[in-house]
Amino acid sequence: MKKIIAILSLMFLIAVPAMAQETAQDETVDVKGIIFGHLKDSYHWHIITIGDKEISLHLPVILYSKVSGWHFFSSRELEHTGSYEGFHITDEGAHAGKLVETLPDGTELKPLDLSLTKIALAVIINSLLLCVIVMCTARWYRRHSATDPAPGGFVGLMEYVIAMIVDDVIKPSVGKDYKRYTPLLLTIFFFILLSNIMGLIPIFPAGANVTGNIAITLTLALVTFFTVNVFGNREYWKEILWPDVPIFLKAPIPLLPFIEIVGIFTKPFALTVRLFANITAGHAIILSLTCVIFITAKMGPVIGAPMTVLSVFFMIFMNLLELLVAYIQSYVFTMLSAVFIGLSRPEEHHAPDGAKANAKANVDNSLTT
Repeated sequence: MKKIIAILSLMFLIAVPAMAQETAQDETVDVKGIIFGHLKDSYHWHIITIGDKEISLHLPVILYSKVSGWHFFSSRELEHTGSYEGFHITDEGAHAGKLVETLPDGTELKPLDLSLTKIALAVIINSLLLCVIVMCTARWYRRHSATDPAPGGFVGLMEYVIAMIVDDVIKPSVGKDYKRYTPLLLTIFFFILLSNIMGLIPIFPAGANVTGNIAITLTLALVTFFTVNVFGNREYWKEILWPDVPIFLKAPIPLLPFIEIVGIFTKPFALTVRLFANITAGHAIILSLTCVIFITAKMGPVIGAPMTVLSVFFMIFMNLLELLVAYIQSYVFTMLSAVFIGLSRPEEHHAPDGAKANAKANVDNSLTT
């Protein structure tokens, strides 16, 4: 039996490069197009290609132009000519990959784009899936009392993860008001984790690069930014605008307050770029390893077969690594958000009367000695 499996595996490893070579003879593999086609947003969601037929989910396009008003149509209308009602997807400039309107004089105008794109639909799907997971977990607790045995299976896993994040991350980082921010931080953690995992599954409705889109990571970072600065207490703003440092560091030139104010905006920037860069890099590496199979197919089965084995091995390794990265990035984002929230709620630096009395007694004893 083992010999049969080994022979079939060898036949498969030889056949894959051969098929790839046959495909590569007809057209050159566009590695850059494949990678950026996955990483970028789009107005349709490619599901599968069967032969020459491409099956895609065409999404609604909603545009408002200052010149021609509102436009509603399906992205299917852009398939054949690439243009519809004067709009086309541009490949150059700051609006590459987005719809622009061509005016009679030849200039291009960027309309207000409210279309349901692939990333937007993926966010909705991931959010609904997260709601289902949370409600199914909460349903178990509504049906059981505190005296019942601990849950097992998926509910037990959720309880373990929630307890770990609350006890090891949120509670020590935020401080005594941690319960106030626990729902927000848990929502951020599970949304990022679920989106990262869904992005690794290459089957519809998964496969969208949600957290590899900088607009999504920026939105999550802005949630933390407004939470920190809106709910920060008086002591937090005092440490920023008038910290307890020598006077020459804050007047007449407000050097330290300026640095602290810049720090307010660098924190969400760090959150945005860290999550975006790590997820994007992982997806790009996996897609590059996949393209190696088709690139080396032109060199024949002798070179293509071992390269296929190496590519598949490294793809499996990278997918397992990306599962770890999916958890680490959601953990780090939540931890930093909790730390920033905790730093925005410092307690006043006033010792209680008992502590002052003890300190004074210690000083007196030292002087007497």
